[in-house]
Amino acid sequence: MSEWTIYIIKCADGTFYTGITNDLDKRLKAHDAGLGAKYTKSRGPVKLAYTETAPDRSAASKREYSIKKLSRTEKLVLIANTSTNISTNTSANTSENTSG
Repeated sequence: MSEWTIYIIKCADGTFYTGITNDLDKRLKAHDAGLGAKYTKSRGPVKLAYTETAPDRSAASKREYSIKKLSRTEKLVLIANTSTNISTNTSANTSENTSG
């Protein structure tokens, strides 16, 4: 089994998108190229705001769902509390479609 990543990207319009992947670099490039999720296709470029790992797809999907239920303010707190471990990333940012 491979490790999965739950991520939040911030779109150019300021909205967040939350998603999961087992290849974060490839997924972020896809988002930036307009080949990722339908939501991010017209909202690029994106910037990576948050990541965490899960042992398998099931756990990642459950965590993704719980993050998607958070309010925008709660997501901002989550991102702020972990921003130090992704401060050097320059591309792609969130994987859930919420503007709030």
